[in-house]
Amino acid sequence: MDIAILINSIIYAILGIVIFVTGFIIVDKLTPYDLWKQLVEEKNLALAIVVGAAALGICQIIAAAIH
Repeated sequence: MDIAILINSIIYAILGIVIFVTGFIIVDKLTPYDLWKQLVEEKNLALAIVVGAAALGICQIIAAAIH
């Protein structure tokens, strides 16, 4: 295996994670309530499903853009 391919894969993985975290923070700031409190403390299942779907959507967009 070529070392350049491995390094490129690591760079793209880190870049994807950074973009995902940034996107998730933006979504958290745009919502009118505290997502973490709703998910963890109040166990809002409907919100958890919506946030999970949004996270998967963001990840799919990032993967398609990097690919």
